[in-house]
Amino acid sequence: MNVRRMLVMAQKEVLHIVRDPQSLAIVIVMPIILVLLFGYGVNIDLKGLPVVVLDQEGSQQSQDLLKHLQASQYFHVAGVVNQYSALTRALDRGDAKAGVVIPWNFSERLRGGGPVQVQALVDATDDNSANILTGYLQSVVQAYSAQVQADWLQNHGAPVPVAPVAVQVRTWYNEDLESSAFIIPGILALVMSVIGAFLTSLTIAREWERGTMEQLISTPVSAGEIMMGKLIPYFVLGMADTVICALLAIFWFKVPFRGSYATLMISSAMFMVVVLSMGFFISVLAKGQFAASQIALITTFLPAFLLSGFLFAIEQMPVPLQVITHVIPARYYVSVLKKIFLKGTTITMLYTDLAPLAIFTVVLGVLATRSFHKRLS
Repeated sequence: MNVRRMLVMAQKEVLHIVRDPQSLAIVIVMPIILVLLFGYGVNIDLKGLPVVVLDQEGSQQSQDLLKHLQASQYFHVAGVVNQYSALTRALDRGDAKAGVVIPWNFSERLRGGGPVQVQALVDATDDNSANILTGYLQSVVQAYSAQVQADWLQNHGAPVPVAPVAVQVRTWYNEDLESSAFIIPGILALVMSVIGAFLTSLTIAREWERGTMEQLISTPVSAGEIMMGKLIPYFVLGMADTVICALLAIFWFKVPFRGSYATLMISSAMFMVVVLSMGFFISVLAKGQFAASQIALITTFLPAFLLSGFLFAIEQMPVPLQVITHVIPARYYVSVLKKIFLKGTTITMLYTDLAPLAIFTVVLGVLATRSFHKRLS
């Protein structure tokens, strides 16, 4: 591969970007897709939220409270742990949305009539879900408290001297429950989808429409050099936009950044290669800018916006849509962004998201390379 020829192709593509910055709008297909995705993909009723319980007492009273959690349709007790560190690891890995800690003197405080508090640790990377989950927890505990008072009245025939059980909530990762901390990191995935797939999908299609593809084929520039020359400007542009968006999120919107900048750039570069390869592959197949832009919008931008966990919790979508999200690269990148920004998750704990992203990088990279050939057919 000749570096000089590749750079000339990159310079040519930069001139295209400068002279023709407009992107095509979808008039008919986009409203239909939006209605379908919003109709089936949005569900504000949170049910079956995974909860991990640390029962420090193990008494009959604490087990009764645990049964109340298990009986609620809103919670799924994902596990009962014996150590506080195990509970925090479950929250860090995302295995649970909340951790409930029942204190060691729970039954003693109930009998003594003193204040009784049950601690709840809530994952607030999704502030909306955290608020709803907190309300559900309080409802369950209040129902248990009412039952305790009713049992006391029935057994003793006197007003209950037991103070109501209360939940002491501590939100993690997004302490102020600000929606900006939840939404803004995901914007990077949308920006990179537009820069990568949407604009790249017009590269080869533009050459066919303008009749310049025949000239490229007649030159000594190889297919690989054409591909790399066309993709490099968009890769640089996408990474620059990633840095700008990250800086705005951190310093302008005050979104907490607790992770590693190196991890952010590595994962962003992987996702950029994925969307660039996808856009280039679409451009080769479509051979028309309008068709290429439609396909790119439907296959990259809309799934990144609606089905990646950017706005709506994947766990609350219908099961068929949850299955579909596994083949959407933006799902893994959005998850990585939220974990890096809000949780400060290290790269060793991101393997569940980075491994699928790496597979997409290799598969789509090979697919884009094999799809383009220097011939008129």
